[in-house]
Amino acid sequence: MQPPQEETNKDVEATSPMPTNTLPPELQDSILVAYRSIGLGTFGAFMRFTGMPLEKIALFMNSSQVSGRNQFAQSVKLTFAGGPLAPYRVVTSASGMAWFFQYSVMGLAFQFVDHALSKSLGVPPVCYGEQLMEPPPSKEDDRIAASHGDTSSPSHQVKIMAKTLVAPILAGSLESIVANRAEVQRYFGPAKFASIEAKLGWNPIARAFGPAFAANATRNIIMCNTSFIVTPLTYKLYYPQEKKTPASLLWYGMGVNFAGNAVAITQQALWGRALDYGAENGGRSINYSAVIRSSLKKEGMAAFITLPKWFSRILMNAPLQGSLPWFYNNVLPMGEGAVINAARLFASSSSLNRRSTGFESSEGNNGNQARGAIS
Repeated sequence: MQPPQEETNKDVEATSPMPTNTLPPELQDSILVAYRSIGLGTFGAFMRFTGMPLEKIALFMNSSQVSGRNQFAQSVKLTFAGGPLAPYRVVTSASGMAWFFQYSVMGLAFQFVDHALSKSLGVPPVCYGEQLMEPPPSKEDDRIAASHGDTSSPSHQVKIMAKTLVAPILAGSLESIVANRAEVQRYFGPAKFASIEAKLGWNPIARAFGPAFAANATRNIIMCNTSFIVTPLTYKLYYPQEKKTPASLLWYGMGVNFAGNAVAITQQALWGRALDYGAENGGRSINYSAVIRSSLKKEGMAAFITLPKWFSRILMNAPLQGSLPWFYNNVLPMGEGAVINAARLFASSSSLNRRSTGFESSEGNNGNQARGAIS
């Protein structure tokens, strides 16, 4: 007598490691991290290519190739010296890949480091998505949380601070490892950069990092902090609750980006001046102390930060970096449900195929055994 179909299904579910429509939490988290990273990379590459003229203007503004009065006009003239499409001619396939990996690796590294450190240290990860729209914790919430664990102790607070510092440092450094060499190539142009590299004769590791790596990494660490730490935390904790909307997060992120760029612009200027120093006499190693001394002697603090330099950096950086918190916390979450459902469907399909293959194999073995017994 055949058992009822409903009981058979229950038996299958009971013997399965987990229901076919669910995923292990670790796998689901990994899928979401990959999805967010790919989304950030695609968004970043598109925005950077679109804004190439602004990037070239900012690069010239923060170099030693312009000086004196009307530096912004000088930078615009240099940018379009080869025609209206000149800024796009320095973009190669390597630049496109570098842009994609720059933002995807930054997002991947930050999420991975933040989650890994949070888990190992026993502290919460940085708030994300809808969490930004929730009210900040009240004193009563803090009291209840403290009663369930030692969350208010100095050691716990030190762990949170350490994780908050380390995550963007690692993420920004990895971003520079991926992107700096391509940025230098766009600054000099492929032919000039190739001749400089040939004269320097660096080993493969140094070539992969590219010239002026330290200044580039410091700038990226500052902006990673701005996008993934300062913006979401201050928005959640201090922005008026009744005014929290996706649109307000976009404009708030732009405003915080303006402030972050006031600091990052000093490193952008150091990066450009260091490259000009390294390009002299066909190529030489960069001496940061010499670059800083000569720049300060020639132009004072204006060598590293002026209103026009800051403005040019804002033009280049704000459309992408300023909208990044909004895109990361409001746009990407819209597709997470579809991505997880697709992953569940794929897992269920794979599981059914494996079961079907195993059943057919079992039937084949039973048939062979039966034929052997008859013979």
